[in-house]
Amino acid sequence: MAGNVSSPGATVTSRALALVGAFDEEHRRLSLTELAQRAELPVPTAHRLVGELLAWGALARTSGGDYVIGRRLWDLGLLAPHNSGLVELASPYLHDLYGATLATVHLAVRDGTEVLYLDRLRGHASVPIVSTVGSRLPMHATGVGKVLLAHAPAAVQVEVLANLTRVTPYTIIQPGTLRRQLARVLRDDYATTVEEMSLGACSVAVPVRRGEQVVAALGIVVPSLRKDRARLVTALEMAARGVGRALVSHQARADLRN
Repeated sequence: MAGNVSSPGATVTSRALALVGAFDEEHRRLSLTELAQRAELPVPTAHRLVGELLAWGALARTSGGDYVIGRRLWDLGLLAPHNSGLVELASPYLHDLYGATLATVHLAVRDGTEVLYLDRLRGHASVPIVSTVGSRLPMHATGVGKVLLAHAPAAVQVEVLANLTRVTPYTIIQPGTLRRQLARVLRDDYATTVEEMSLGACSVAVPVRRGEQVVAALGIVVPSLRKDRARLVTALEMAARGVGRALVSHQARADLRN
């Protein structure tokens, strides 16, 4: 939405929807004044409705006081055909991957400059895990994030590289170092992290392709990559190819129906 939000009308429902609709790819965090302006509502009206949306979980408030889309809308969004289709198609392969490794397994996609976790199977090993289904984490500090960042548009890479934040003492915050890592991701077709998102946790991840397009990433979190990296990469690649084939077949069936 580019700031010229259409008139929301007179009903409470349309006004509330206008507030939710004020968010878009370029407006992920909005102040109350910005929300009111983009929804074309008086600030007092927006304030009252935002309070109700907060209570229901449609919106959430950041530590800085801005408003963002809330977790409850995310949960409902998972029921939409686009994401739920990916999760459902990938699910058997995630379970196979989990069965082969007994490690925590992730399915993730890029959401702007962050990683959005669509699914997770928790492993047996006692490894610190900060991700949950629906959570968003920094691309530069996660295995799945590095995979997705390596295949992201140049503008996204520039923005991420300009805002590298330290999560642990081992997080890569030097743009040149990260650029070299991303080049290796493109060369080797997998990414790794070593305690960059949480201490005591390492990860390895590979891209999921639908045809030639990278649409998601599969990752595994383990205590160490010193011994099992090759085995984990092989298991991930097999699962990713399976998901990719399922996506292509699903798309072909959808095209036939249309």
